[in-house]
Amino acid sequence: MYKLCVYIPESHVEVVKRALFDAGAGQIGDYDSCCWQSLGTGQFRPLEGSQPFIGQSGQVEQVAEYRVEMVCADELVDVALAALQEAHPYEEPAFDLWLLDERCG
Repeated sequence: MYKLCVYIPESHVEVVKRALFDAGAGQIGDYDSCCWQSLGTGQFRPLEGSQPFIGQSGQVEQVAEYRVEMVCADELVDVALAALQEAHPYEEPAFDLWLLDERCG
């Protein structure tokens, strides 16, 4: 089991969550669509050659983003990450993926 944590702009949080849930992430036992989310402020500066969804190349940008965490079964990680890349509006979505202890989830 893995834990996936992704940062999503407010405008796309439900779309990205739905894509991840449809890929099988966020299932714990007899429950699905399970996640934790909290609103915060993300910061980045698009470098030359980038094609940012928000902001302009060379300028620091601050954006309201949700940190969304959910579990994902080992065999579904690749499918979930592909769904994340497809649904997320950012050119380079920021995410973490942690392998959990076998007693988790």
